[in-house]
Amino acid sequence: MLKYFSALILISLFLSTNSFAQDQEKQASKYDANELFNPLFYKQYGNTFRSGNGEPGKAYWQNKADYKIIAELNDQNNQITGSVTLTYSNNSPHNLNFLWFQLDQNLFNPNSRGFAKLPVNGRSRYGNAANPFMGGYEIKSVKVISVVSGKSVETSVDPEITDTRMRIDLPKLLKAGGDKVVVKVDYSYTVPEYGADRTGILKNADGNIYAIAQWYPRVCVFDDIQGWNTLPYLGASEFYLEYGNFDVSITAPASHVVVASGDLLNPADVMTAEQLKRYQKAHQSDETVLIRSKEEVKDPATRPSKEKLTWKYSITNSRDFAWASSTSFIWDAARINLPSGKKALAQSVYPSSSDGKNAWGRSTEYTKASIENYSKRWFEYPYPIATNVASNVGGMEYPGIVFCGSTAKTGGLWGVTDHEFGHTWFPMIVGSNERKYGWMDEGFNTFINDIAAKDFNNGEYAQKEGSAHNMAKFMYGDRSEAIMKTPDALKENNIGLSLYMKPGFALTLLREQIVGPKRFDAAFKKYIRDWSFKHPSPWDFFRSMENGVGEDLGWFWKGMILENWRLDQAITKLEYQGNNAKNGAILTIENLEKAAMPVVIEYETVSGNKGRVKLPVEIWQNGPLFKTRIAVNEEILKVTIDPDKVFPDFNSENNVWSSQKQ
Repeated sequence: MLKYFSALILISLFLSTNSFAQDQEKQASKYDANELFNPLFYKQYGNTFRSGNGEPGKAYWQNKADYKIIAELNDQNNQITGSVTLTYSNNSPHNLNFLWFQLDQNLFNPNSRGFAKLPVNGRSRYGNAANPFMGGYEIKSVKVISVVSGKSVETSVDPEITDTRMRIDLPKLLKAGGDKVVVKVDYSYTVPEYGADRTGILKNADGNIYAIAQWYPRVCVFDDIQGWNTLPYLGASEFYLEYGNFDVSITAPASHVVVASGDLLNPADVMTAEQLKRYQKAHQSDETVLIRSKEEVKDPATRPSKEKLTWKYSITNSRDFAWASSTSFIWDAARINLPSGKKALAQSVYPSSSDGKNAWGRSTEYTKASIENYSKRWFEYPYPIATNVASNVGGMEYPGIVFCGSTAKTGGLWGVTDHEFGHTWFPMIVGSNERKYGWMDEGFNTFINDIAAKDFNNGEYAQKEGSAHNMAKFMYGDRSEAIMKTPDALKENNIGLSLYMKPGFALTLLREQIVGPKRFDAAFKKYIRDWSFKHPSPWDFFRSMENGVGEDLGWFWKGMILENWRLDQAITKLEYQGNNAKNGAILTIENLEKAAMPVVIEYETVSGNKGRVKLPVEIWQNGPLFKTRIAVNEEILKVTIDPDKVFPDFNSENNVWSSQKQ
C-alpha cells in the first residue's frame, strides 16, 4: 500500500519545520562491539521446516485455501450479498478441530477494536471517530459440507465471532497430512465510502466507482511458526493469507463494467461485439487500445441491453481476490510481454475526470512497463492480467489488480502505479506476514521501486539521490521508531518512515555500498524464487541473503532492522608518524553511536593529491576506536569520512579534519 512514497518530499517537509542542533562538545561513545557483533544473532538453528541457509526445509508445509464465491452488487444501497465456499486443505502435521476466519469488514463498526483506537480529534487514515460508519458483516449462515454415501450433506454451525475474527468448530476432526473440509458462508455487508484507504466508493457524476476488497470471509493462516495467526484487523496492519485457487462470479447492473483479479472467462457475455473485438486486439498490441472511450461512457448502446450481467473470473495460486465496478469507466488495455515468451494483459479503468495524456491516459503504459521490468529483473509475473483502477483509494494492491488515486498525474501516477504493482512481488508472490512485518512488503517494494524509476523511459521520473546524512537526521530523529514493529504498534505518522523509507534505504545501502549489486541481486532473486507462493519469516530472509552474498550480516540486521540505532563515525585525531609527514599519517577514528558501518576515508594533501582508504565494518569488532595508516609523504590538508555521504551518519560535523582548524 502506498503512503509517503517520495523520500525527498518527506525529508524536505521535516527539515523545513525542524531544526537540528548539534552538540559540539566531545561525547562519550555509546558503542558496544559485543552487542553488535554477538555471535548468537540467530537464537535458533535451522530445522526440517525452515533451513539454516534460508530455504524452505524438506518438510516445509502450508495449508491451501480454494474459494468459490458468488456475489452481487446493489448500487442503490451500496450492499454486497455473497456466498463463499471454502475448500480448506490441512497439509500440516497437526489435526485441527476448528478454523479461524478474518472478518475484515467488522473493522468498520463503532464497536470494533480498530474504531476504539482512532484519534478523538481529526481524521485518521483508517477511519473517523467523529463520524462512525455502521458497517460490518451480517453472517447469515455457516455450514460445513461433507459427502455421505455419495450425497452432499450440509451441517449448520454456530460461529463464534470476536471483533474481526470468526471461529468455526468442526463437526469432524480435520486430519493432518492433506485432509479437506468444505465450509460455506452466506453473508452481506454495506460498502464503506472510505474503507481504511483500501476499499471504498468514489462518487462520480457518471456513476460511482466501487473498489471492493476485504469483501469475503477469509480463512486465517495456520503455519509452523505460530499456529493460527489471528491478530485482529485494526486498520494499519495489512494481511497474511493462504494461497489457493479462486472461482468468482460477480453480478452487477448491466450498465457497469466489472474488472477483477484474474482471467475474465466470459467476455462475450458481458461486452458488446465491438468491445470484444477491441479487447481481443489489445491482447496482441504493444500500444494502448481503447476498449471503451470517454464518449461511449454516456452512450447506453455501449453496454449490453440487459438489467444485470454476471462476470466470471478465475485466478490460480493466489492469496486474495479483489474487484471494481462502475458505469463510469473508460477502459483501455495493451499486451504485456514476459521473459518466458508468455503474454499477459495490462488494462486501466478510470472516469472521464481522470482522463488525459498527463494523467490516466498513460496508466496502461505505466502498468505494462512496470510489470515487464519487474518480471525481467526479479521473477516473472504470474497472473494473466494487471488492472489499474482509478478510485478514492490512494493506493492499494491485490493480486492482478490495484486501486490508485483518481487525481494522480504524471510522476505521481507513475509512482503509485509502479509501487502498487511492485507489491505483486511482495507480498503477492513472496507471501510474508504483513500483519506483523509490514516492512517486508512495503520496504522491499520501496527498494525495487527506486531501481524501477531509473529503468523507466530513460529515468523519466527518477529522483536525484539525496545525502544519506540528511536522511539520517530524519530517519533516526527523536520521534523515529524501529523497523521491526508491527504497523499497528507504530505511530501513524511513522508508518511511512519505518515501513517504507528506512527498510528501502537499508536494502539500497546493502546493495550499493556493502555487498555490491551483482552479489545482492543474485541473492535477492534466489530469495524470491525459493519463497515464491510461500510464507517466509524475517529470519528466513536474513539467512537467505547471508548465504547468497557470503557474508555474516548479523551486525547489519541488528543495527538497521531490529533496533533504531544511529550511526556517528568521527575523526578523533590525525598525527604524523615520527612527527614527520614524509613517514605517513596515522588517523584515529571513533564510532560514537550504537550502529556501525564500513568506513570510506578521503584525504587531500597540501599539494592537491587526493586518495581514499576503504575499511571494512570488521574494524569495529574490537571497540569504538580504530587507527589506520594513510600513505602520504607530505602534510595532509583535509580528511573526510564518508565523502560521498552514502552512509546514514547522523552527525556530519565530526566527519572532517582540516589542518586549518588545528
